[in-house]
Amino acid sequence: MKLTPEAMMKGESRVESQESRVEGRGTPDPRLQTLDYPLCTMKILVIHGPNLNMLGKRDQSLYGSKTLEEVNSLLQEQGKELDLDVVPFQSNHEGTIIDFIQSESPQAAGIIINPGALTHYGFSLRDALADTGLPVIEVHLSNIHAREEFRQKSVIAPIARGQISGLGWQGYTAALKILAGQVKGI
Repeated sequence: MKLTPEAMMKGESRVESQESRVEGRGTPDPRLQTLDYPLCTMKILVIHGPNLNMLGKRDQSLYGSKTLEEVNSLLQEQGKELDLDVVPFQSNHEGTIIDFIQSESPQAAGIIINPGALTHYGFSLRDALADTGLPVIEVHLSNIHAREEFRQKSVIAPIARGQISGLGWQGYTAALKILAGQVKGI
């Protein structure tokens, strides 16, 4: 059996060629190894900007009670259901986030980002995201458009496919579903 794209979509990951069977007996030929490797799932980067490591402790009326670890766990579970490898990352430093994007994006299919305060002035972050050529969805836990005026402008939005704002942690799960549909063409 060859591993075709259709077989991969069905979750098959074991490849065994006809040549790996002893002629006429249907038993494995020890000289030829069966290839066994994990599925090639698409990788989605989920990036959390400054202060998001404080989720669950920060103003819960704005940001909710879930911790970052809980949000990441929910996203990774949902990713498995969608046959996606969710790779979460958080940093309080713009340069570190850019380094992560530059090192991980060549193997990724898309990016979900909550840039935190970098939303409003992170021009180098914006450029790094744009340089990937990947679909980007911007997420905010609170409704930035209903907050202080300085929070209402996003430098990321112009290069993002969309922005989800004000839905709490569920904005991340909505973004993952939407991005899955876009990168898989469904």
